[in-house]
Amino acid sequence: MSGLTSAQASKEHGASLLVTSLASFFGVVLIQATAFLVDIFGGGEGGAAITALYSVALVFIGLALYVAAVVTSNTFATIVAGRTRTIALLRLLGARARDLRRSLAKEGFVVGLFGGAVGLVLGVGASHLARAVAVSAGQLPDVAYTSVQPLVILPVVIVVLTTTLASYVGSRKVLDVTPVQATGGAVDTGVETPRSRRVRTALSIVLIAGGVALLGLGILIGMVNPSGVLVAFLGGVASFTGIMVGAYRILPATLRLVGKLFGRGPAARLASANAVRYPDRSTRTAVGLLIGVTLVTTFAVAMYSYRSMLVNEYDEASVDQVLTVTVGIMTGLIGFSAVIAAVGMVNNLLLSILQRTREIGLLRALGFTRTQIRAMIVSESSQMVIASMGFGLILGIGYGWAAAQSLLGSLDSRGLTAPTLPWAVIAGTVLCGGLLALGASLTPARRANQISPVVALADA
Repeated sequence: MSGLTSAQASKEHGASLLVTSLASFFGVVLIQATAFLVDIFGGGEGGAAITALYSVALVFIGLALYVAAVVTSNTFATIVAGRTRTIALLRLLGARARDLRRSLAKEGFVVGLFGGAVGLVLGVGASHLARAVAVSAGQLPDVAYTSVQPLVILPVVIVVLTTTLASYVGSRKVLDVTPVQATGGAVDTGVETPRSRRVRTALSIVLIAGGVALLGLGILIGMVNPSGVLVAFLGGVASFTGIMVGAYRILPATLRLVGKLFGRGPAARLASANAVRYPDRSTRTAVGLLIGVTLVTTFAVAMYSYRSMLVNEYDEASVDQVLTVTVGIMTGLIGFSAVIAAVGMVNNLLLSILQRTREIGLLRALGFTRTQIRAMIVSESSQMVIASMGFGLILGIGYGWAAAQSLLGSLDSRGLTAPTLPWAVIAGTVLCGGLLALGASLTPARRANQISPVVALADA
């Protein structure tokens, strides 16, 4: 936007640049890894295995880009909420809302282009480095490997398109900003019309119900063909999108329940009330962690179940090479998800603090101490972590089991099997979540305590 300095834009888009770079990087590495596996198997042999590998690659690339799009959309929505006064001032000076929204979409295009290019370069280099290390360690055979698979440009193109679209979707609140708001505070109330709420709720129900049906169909197809994982993937995306659309109802209600665990002190009560009073703001902050925990659990469960099903049907040594690459890919996505969770939560929590200057200044003026402000921020962060992690663990176990079953159900003579739960990964996720709750609140709490009551109220 024309009124922004490069420093301000850089600060706001730092998280988006990291997310788009990671998404592009992961997609490029995944395509290169799939090409390496085809080189190993010769392309013409093991048709079912190759089909399964490409199906997995498509699913993983789609998931990485989906996560990037959701986080980018939420980030831009938060950025727009923080620019309310600037946008209103530009409207007051004659700027049209559509032009301002188009300007934000251009910002998204630039972010996607730069992040995609960085991911492409790093992805090709990292894939060959990992391949060379694996060959020298004897984990992969020494054969002629593809230098650069032409399809590596695909993740870059899709990252640019999805980031541009996500920024446009995330900037829809620009249309609601009126010129008169140039004289008021930039407050993100998250208020929508009753009709808009009803439409979102109905769409959420339809997506969740349709997604669950597709998940079931994918599992049934997977009993005879590995391509069932593609149907299950569509079902997973549809149902999880439905959860994202309806998150403004689901997460605040969950946060209200979790808030009761933090006692009746003023800081804890205010933190819980904030989550319910501004559902869109609290949802944007918590959704990054929900996505991360869901994906970490999904692929941990899928990985353990995948290995269990393969070993049940084949000699363990005969699947070592496939497992080496597959586990590496899944571990990469788990790491990608964890970084996205941390980046999304910290970024949105920090941006929300920047938007709440007047609110925090008023609390200080009413007698809240720095310790109480810090306790409120930590309490908000902790409540979001607990609610998101609990919900994400449940979703992840279900999605992980469906993924493994729809991919390898046709190869497992046992038919439907119970999910193999990775207790160590689950325990590690819970521990990391606790550390994230503390770490995510440090910078926002410090920033909140730097706000002067007099300056904050004067700025209103």
